[in-house]
Order: sequence, then C-alpha cells, then structure tokens
Amino acid sequence: MRGVNDPSTLPVVLRDRQPRDLPTLTRWLSDPGVEWRRWDAPYFPAATTNETLRAYVEHLGQTAPDADERVIDVDGECVGMVNRSEEPPEGGGWWDLGILIYDPAAWGGGTGTRALALWVADTFEWTDAHVVTVSTWSGNERMIRAARRLGFRECARVREAYVVEGERMDSVKLDLLRAEWEAH
Repeated sequence: MRGVNDPSTLPVVLRDRQPRDLPTLTRWLSDPGVEWRRWDAPYFPAATTNETLRAYVEHLGQTAPDADERVIDVDGECVGMVNRSEEPPEGGGWWDLGILIYDPAAWGGGTGTRALALWVADTFEWTDAHVVTVSTWSGNERMIRAARRLGFRECARVREAYVVEGERMDSVKLDLLRAEWEAH
C-alpha cells in the first residue's frame, strides 16, 4: 500500500527553468551559509565553491534552459535542480546524474527519491544511456539511500578520499543499468 511518504505519490515535477525561478535559485546558490552546502561536495574549499556558484548564477541568468538540467518543482515552487552529463567517450552510453535539493523543508520526505526517479526515467527515455551513475561522499547518507531505493548499486568507493570538517570520508559512486531500471 502506498503511504504518505511514498515517493511515487509526491507532487514532484521536473521542468525547464523559468525566469520566475531565478530569484529563488540566486538566493540558494549565492548564500555560503545555506545548509545544502554541507552535503554537496563540502570537501572543496569554500572560496572556490563560492566563485563557481557565482559564475553559475550568472550563467543561469544569461542562458536558455538546457535539456540536461531541470528544476525540481514541488507544488509550483523551485526546491532544487537535477543535471546530467555524458561521460566520455560520446555515444558510449554512460551518463552521470546530479541532484540538489536546496530547501531543507523538502528533505526527508521522499522529494529527492522522487526527483531522482523522474530524472533516471527521463535520462533513459531521451538519451542512449546504457548505465547511469551518481557520485557522492560517504557522509551524504540521504543521497546514498535515495539511489539504493531506486535500484542503484555501489560500484566504486575510494576510501578516505576527502576531508570533511577534519574527518576522512569516502568517495562513493553508485550505478544503475538500463535493463535493471526497466525490470524495476
């Protein structure tokens, strides 16, 4: 029986970025003190991340929506974004997926799992993907759980690859084959 926290029942939509999303995205991407930054690659120096995100906000304001990047919309509100990129060589069938939920109010209730499921489905529908991957670090347990719920399996772990708040953490990659997704 599907319950309230069943990700397949959440009102999550992936859609093109719209001009009305830019203030929300700018706020979440420009503030170095937001909570999501503690979970998305916190091992990179803050100054580097700040500069990268500043340039990204500028890019968003100057470019049209991209088919490899979508807004995560919950009840008409932008709460995050998904993205994907093809791993070389082009046409090899390997796509790496990313997901960020900026708003902590959208954490823990299945929004990330639902958004990732929609993005996996979209990727298999619109690309030549044979395999999709997600990359994270061992401290991001929510990301790892979301991927595993959808059938991803750990395919690589580099032990103690990153330092996060003075503690050594692993780099983790999970993969999912098209055939596994279709059987799921």
